[in-house]
Amino acid sequence: MNPVVKRSLVDIALESLGQQLAAGRWPVGCKMPTEPELAEELGISRNTVREAIRVLLYAGLLEVRQGDGTYVRAVINPGEAMRTISRASLREHLEVRCLLEESAARLAAERADDGELSRIAAALEQLRGDPASDTPENYAQRDIVFHVAIADACGNQALAGLYRYFSDAVRQSVQDAIQDEALPDPDFAAHEAIFHAILARQPEAAGQAAAAITRPLLQELDQLLKTRK
Repeated sequence: MNPVVKRSLVDIALESLGQQLAAGRWPVGCKMPTEPELAEELGISRNTVREAIRVLLYAGLLEVRQGDGTYVRAVINPGEAMRTISRASLREHLEVRCLLEESAARLAAERADDGELSRIAAALEQLRGDPASDTPENYAQRDIVFHVAIADACGNQALAGLYRYFSDAVRQSVQDAIQDEALPDPDFAAHEAIFHAILARQPEAAGQAAAAITRPLLQELDQLLKTRK
């Protein structure tokens, strides 16, 4: 029999406050009730409320404005959001990565400066490699470097950060899921088409060139997973 884990009052307070934040009781930018008010409402001590508030401050959901009070900064716990993402399926991870690659290519075509274009060009050149001595692992790593260079050039740090997360997550998940099999690697010309569209400042063409790589990967993964059922 599994032992019963007794929850602390702070955990209970955090759950209650988190649920109310997620439900929109206190929207982003709203001033939170005072500690005495929250303590009375939740039926717990002010010290317990204070500890719960500290946790929410650390998690980035709340912020203190000196001399004014505590305000709502976000209503979704980043840690919980990442746990939800981590529980998503391989197919869902790859689909998000594909969407990010397409969006990053479109934005890079609009925003990339000369230095960023040079880094994308250098990463593209590394993709040529030597087929006779190359390995799928080395090629996959250089492929990620190319797409990361595009994500970094898109002018959106959040998108670039998400792409890094999903590129690593997908690579590991694919290895775990299909083991001795592999998804086909897009050829050099397919990557070159993305770069040329970015260089020509053609966002729609860049997105389409990225999709020409990503969509077949999704289809191939669907087929691989289907045969394993």
